[in-house]
Amino acid sequence: MKQLLLWLSLYMIMSTEIVRAEEITIAAASDLNFTFKELIPEYETASGDRVKLTLGSSGNFFAQIQHGAPFDLYFSADIAYPKKLEESGLTVLGSLYRYAIGRIVLWARHDSPIDVTQGLAALRQPSAKKIAIANPKHAPYGRAAVAAMEHGGVYADISDRLVLGENVSQAAQFVESGAADIGIIALSLALAPAMSTKGTYWEIPAETHPPLEQGAVIIKASKRADSAKRFLEFVQSRHGQTIMTRYGFATPEVR
Repeated sequence: MKQLLLWLSLYMIMSTEIVRAEEITIAAASDLNFTFKELIPEYETASGDRVKLTLGSSGNFFAQIQHGAPFDLYFSADIAYPKKLEESGLTVLGSLYRYAIGRIVLWARHDSPIDVTQGLAALRQPSAKKIAIANPKHAPYGRAAVAAMEHGGVYADISDRLVLGENVSQAAQFVESGAADIGIIALSLALAPAMSTKGTYWEIPAETHPPLEQGAVIIKASKRADSAKRFLEFVQSRHGQTIMTRYGFATPEVR
């Protein structure tokens, strides 16, 4: 916390503008659920700004922003979405930032008879009657899950057993609650205290699916672009990246 306070104090002192506390609205991919719930309170305490967080699927947020949804910042699980917004002139020039690379895992409850250490072959087990993934139509983690299953040669055998969550966080809730028997979810969710004590995971090799390159961007229509920039710079800071890494994200070089 001392490092965080020092970073923000130096930033505000060096700024040539007077920094006023504001509320910024963030649309974020649901794999950031637990990560941002740790990161945001620290930022708010040190900066005085308030952050309104909305979690969901990257594809849905992309469509909403295209139609004028009033977000200041957009954190997508697929950097292609913010790149498209940038190409359409809907973002602050130069604000696009690749903040992380996500990872996917097989996850099952401790009381499940399914052995996730068998890898994707575990999905063929008779007890894997319902398999939770994010909806691949608009959720990058769902597309990665399908690609991994196709690569492993199991998708055709189990596709009729898939239970689709609106986003990867909902898919995790399905398997955590027992509504599904096993799931392919984000590593960031599996590592969170809320889930790490309830189940076991097996990390799916990165080479079995396209990389989950995740990107953030400031929305051009934002009336709080300066505050949005401060938050984004906090995520880019050493302290912010340390939090991201703790939840299993591979991160770029810190500032």
